[in-house]
This record gives sequence, structure tokens and C-alpha cells, in this order.
Amino acid sequence: MVKTNYKKIPQYLLIEMAQKDNYQALEELIRRIQKDIFGMYSHICKKREIVSDLTQEALVKIAKNLEHLHDSKSFKTWSNRIALNIFYDFVRKDTRQKPQISIDEMENIDVEDKHCEPMEKCLASELGCKIKNCILSLPINSRVAIVLREFEGMSYDDIAHLTHTTIGTVKSRISRARVKLQEELGEYL
Repeated sequence: MVKTNYKKIPQYLLIEMAQKDNYQALEELIRRIQKDIFGMYSHICKKREIVSDLTQEALVKIAKNLEHLHDSKSFKTWSNRIALNIFYDFVRKDTRQKPQISIDEMENIDVEDKHCEPMEKCLASELGCKIKNCILSLPINSRVAIVLREFEGMSYDDIAHLTHTTIGTVKSRISRARVKLQEELGEYL
């Protein structure tokens, strides 16, 4: 019996294998995309404590619905659409509840970097925190558009398709978001 190294298999083949009930291929596929989904949520979600839950919910839904994906080339757009729908559902549900302030939202995560001097580390941490807070202060539609463009590297066409808007709307939202971020981050740039 030959043991298959799933880490070396291209994504489109993993998708086809997972659609044929190969659970090891599905596991590898989910392992590959989980950081991207988590990263997207961490940039667009104001409640840090819910990011892991949203990520898990998105990954489960992607796994359960993989059989409905017809073209493996559109996997990234398809999986991001699922993740965004889950985020929008959360936002709609969350706006109906009374807002709560969490002490955890005010804390910074300090990641040790042995290559930086203490002052550089402090400035980088402060700038990262400021950028994240500026992104989180944007309206939801602008926040989603700028994160998909700048952090996920998606094209304007893909973002328009994903958000069910026109390319002009996407460009406008990204432009306004960039202007707002430049205004807010002016002293750092």
C-alpha cells in the first residue's frame, strides 16, 4: 500500500478527491485555507473573540458544501463567498443584540520578534494596532472591500462578483477606504 503525500497535491486535485469522499484530501484542503479565512475575519470582524468561531463555522460549511462546487478554479471566490455570508449573518444577528464592551478588545497581542530592537517593536506594534483599528472603523462594505483587495489580493472583478455589486461600486468603496485610512494614518506615514 502506497501512502499518499497530500501536501504535494495541487489544490484542484484535492478538491476533486474531496468531492469523491476522500477525507484526507478534504482535511488537507481545509488545512490550506484556514489561515486565509481566519485572516480575513480578523481584519473585518470587530469582536476578536468571535473570529475563531466564525472561521470554524465557515470551514465546516465549505467542507459540507464542497460537492456543490462545479469549477475548482473558482474555489477561492466560492469559499470567500461562504465566509462573507457567514460574516454578514453574524453582523445582522449581532446588531439586534445590545452592544457589549469587552476588555479583550482593548488588549494588544504582542508577538515576540527577535530581529527588532525594542523601539522598532513598539512602533511596529503601535502602527499595526492603529491600522487594524482604522480598518475596523470603516463601514462594513468598505471594510470588506479593502480587506479582500489588500489582504486577500483579489481583483476588482472577483470582489464585485463576491459582494454582488458593480466594479464601479467596489472601486468607489476601496477608494473611500484608502482616503480614510490615509487621513487616519497620516502621522505614521
